[in-house]
Amino acid sequence: MQFFGGSEISPSPPVPTASGNNAHMMYVFNRNGICLLYKEWNRPLHTLNPQQDHKLMFGLLFSLKSLTAKMDPVNADKGNLGVPQLPGQGCSFHSFRTNTYKLSFMETPSGIKIILVTHPKTGDLRESLKYIYSLYVEYVVKNPIYSPGSPIKSELFNTALDQYVRSIS
Repeated sequence: MQFFGGSEISPSPPVPTASGNNAHMMYVFNRNGICLLYKEWNRPLHTLNPQQDHKLMFGLLFSLKSLTAKMDPVNADKGNLGVPQLPGQGCSFHSFRTNTYKLSFMETPSGIKIILVTHPKTGDLRESLKYIYSLYVEYVVKNPIYSPGSPIKSELFNTALDQYVRSIS
């Protein structure tokens, strides 16, 4: 598939980066757009401050979800463009790629949004995102001292997440 002068990208096995890690960065947002977690692995260029970066990413997700729902060829009740939908409602997207990265996205029924940005030739990460969510439930949600809506600071979660994400090829 080729878009607007970009190079041909085929769904081939992921190409390891120099460090052997295909992951660039990851975001976890709650249903209100608050960034609960932001992690970086291979991000050599920083163009925005973290707050601007988080707002831009959440705005992108909001727009893409709205666009995919509006363009749904199956559902006749599309609502108005820009009106938020409940998780799992309407048409949704799972990923997109550019010539320099692939963004994979998962939204849970509780409104938690997990975004993983990887090398553009990384394969389908839906199962990986589900596993990351299971780590989130196990180490964050089940933690009695965690307050919902606050930033994630669990060392156990961060360690398990780092080990898993570095293993994704």
